[in-house]
Order: sequence, then structure tokens, then C-alpha cells
Amino acid sequence: MRALLCQDGLQLDPSYPEPAPKQEAVVRTRLAGICNTDLELLRGYMTFRGVLGHEFVGEVVAAPDSRWIGKRVAGDINAACRRCPTCLAGRHTHCPNRTTLGIFGRDGAFADYLALPIENLCEVPDDVPDEAAVFTEPLAAACEILEQVSIRPDDRVVVLGDGKLGLLVAAVLRLTGADLTMVGRHEAKLAVAEAWGIATNNAGNVTNASTTAKPLPARQADVVVECTGSPQGFAEACRLLRPRGQLVLKSTYHGDFQINMSALVVDEISLVGSRCGPFAPALRLLAAGLVDPRPLISATYALADGKAAFAHAAVPGALKVLLKP
Repeated sequence: MRALLCQDGLQLDPSYPEPAPKQEAVVRTRLAGICNTDLELLRGYMTFRGVLGHEFVGEVVAAPDSRWIGKRVAGDINAACRRCPTCLAGRHTHCPNRTTLGIFGRDGAFADYLALPIENLCEVPDDVPDEAAVFTEPLAAACEILEQVSIRPDDRVVVLGDGKLGLLVAAVLRLTGADLTMVGRHEAKLAVAEAWGIATNNAGNVTNASTTAKPLPARQADVVVECTGSPQGFAEACRLLRPRGQLVLKSTYHGDFQINMSALVVDEISLVGSRCGPFAPALRLLAAGLVDPRPLISATYALADGKAAFAHAAVPGALKVLLKP
């Protein structure tokens, strides 16, 4: 099969071995999305070597349970052992023995086929098109916030960062009825949020100080979700939060940076790391039309044009770039 490999840069292998697991499903990839994690993996993150890609929608072509064959699916990227104390406690995404699709120890979705355990698969409703279903994994990550933090309709909530994940986070949190504002620095991206009825602020107080819009007031937000991936974004989140506010970190950061831990203690800030999330609620949002992520698609490339697709995804201001095997 054809596969895009993270191996001394990005390489297209036209004859990579097809997955042939005995106790897992084999899925034919219909559509896959490039995310920032894929770009970081190419730069050496996690020292990953193998087939990239973890956002996908596909069709099951082989499985230990024949009832899955022919079903259109998305898949939880964390393949856990399901036997260790962590898994038995219901925390399979933190299984110490897990592999992660296209990220750690398991080939991913930028190929004609991929393999995952059946328990990782979720059937995609018939009325959800592939172009929406391919967002299931990052949309689930956005839904995870509401599994971790209680957001009330009268809360003041700020999402920092207008990238792909930040927009999906805002799309989910707007459904709480909270007083929600998205802060970013790209007019075209903020326009997507505005079309969803979300208030925006392009004051540039995250990474761009050249704009003249008025920054949001300090120490008034009840919840801030940090999606910029920059130390400046973390500092801005701390500035915006009221005492006893909640800071949700959706970012992973390159390298180390200094944090004023004393200020977090004095203000009694709750710091919540947030990663992967539940697929079933994400698919329900897509099926009900409550979240339509298709405006986030910047371009779709053939798998053979993977290098061009990655170059496009790395352009500042680009949103979701898709690969179609």
C-alpha cells in the first residue's frame, strides 16, 4: 500500500506493507486530516518513525467480528491494553502500555489502510459526510473540556488561539450558553467563529502586538482555554483569569518556559491539562448539525501529493488540510 512516513523527513512509500493484525480491525482510509502534532512529529517530537496521521474517517475491510465489516468509522487513537490497573479504572487514554495511532508505536492514517482494536472504533452516522467525520478526533478533544470542567451559562469564558483546535473548542463551548470570547490574530479564522455566533477579539495580546484593538480586561474570566501553544498565550491566560478561575491547557509547548507559580497559588488558580476526549458525543454533535467543522477545511490533497499537503498545512494562517488516499 501507499504510506506517508516520518523517516528522515516526509517520505511516500508506494509499497509499504499492509497491516495484517489477527485481533484488530483493518480500516481503509477515506479521508485523513493533518494537525499540528503531525508537523511537530516531523520536527522530531516523540522521535516517532512510521506512518503519520491520527485524524481519519474510513471503512472497515477486515475485523475479528464480521459485523464491523463495511461500516464507516472514526477511531480513538489510544490503543490500550485494557488489562492494567489504569485501564480497569476507566482511564484507558493514560494506559502505560498504550500505543497511539500515528504518534507512538503504531502506524497511522496517512496510508491506504490502518489497524485499530475494534473497541477503538465508533460508527459514523449515515448523515455525517466524510468531510465532517474526519474532524471527530479533534472535536472529541474539544468535548473533553466539558468532561473536566463545569461551565455554566453565566460564566465568562475565553478561548485563546484561533487555530483549528481553538475553533473547535469555541464551537463546543458556545453550546453551554456561556459568555464566550475567542481571542486570535487572524481575521479569516476569527470570521469562522463569528459566523458561528461567537464574539471575537483580535487585540493581538497573545502573539501579535501590532494591532490596535483593545485587549480584554484582566482578572475577569472564570475559565480560560489556552490553545495558542506559546508561552505568551499561557501568560495571557493567567492575566485574564480572576482569582479561583480555571485554566484549561489544550496546548503542548516546545521547550521549557518560566511560570510564576506563586501567582497561581496566591490566586488559587485551578490548572487543568486536557488531551483526548469522548468520540460518541462528538459524533452526536456532528449528526445533529450543532457543530459543522467543514468551514475549517483549507484544502484537500491526494495522498501522493503528501509533501505539498504538509507544506500547505505549515503555512501560517492555514486551517485544516486533508489527505484523500
